[in-house]
Amino acid sequence: MKIYLGTDHAGYKLKEILKKYLQDLEYEVVDFGTNSEESCDYPDYIYPVAEAVSKDSGSRGIILGGSGQGEAMTANRVKGVRAAVYYGYDKSIIELSRTHNNANILSLGARFVDEEEAKEAVIEWLKMDFPEDERHIRRIRKIDAR
Repeated sequence: MKIYLGTDHAGYKLKEILKKYLQDLEYEVVDFGTNSEESCDYPDYIYPVAEAVSKDSGSRGIILGGSGQGEAMTANRVKGVRAAVYYGYDKSIIELSRTHNNANILSLGARFVDEEEAKEAVIEWLKMDFPEDERHIRRIRKIDAR
């Protein structure tokens, strides 16, 4: 599976950790940056991830920012993208984002999750399949129709 990564300066360190972790697990990783902790504008790095995921069926994206909220809002403007935010506490959002929404991008709040929690969330999310229940497919089609 191909994984596209993107972040702003707040998520840079965690992105680098996750990139190495995913590569060690033999995922194909494409990194759209940023490549430092220097202040930057997250849409410059999030749009390329969202556009790549929307065009590459079967791929997934992982985006990061301080809270992950603005990054998810940006990604969700790209047709065919369904980005879910995770910033710790309750991992059931990971399951629901895949089983109900077929989320293809996971947005992590880097200021709210530590390295181990991020790794666990990412792996759980990547391994989770979409069960293709008719009611969820119908709802996703309505999202994508707009």
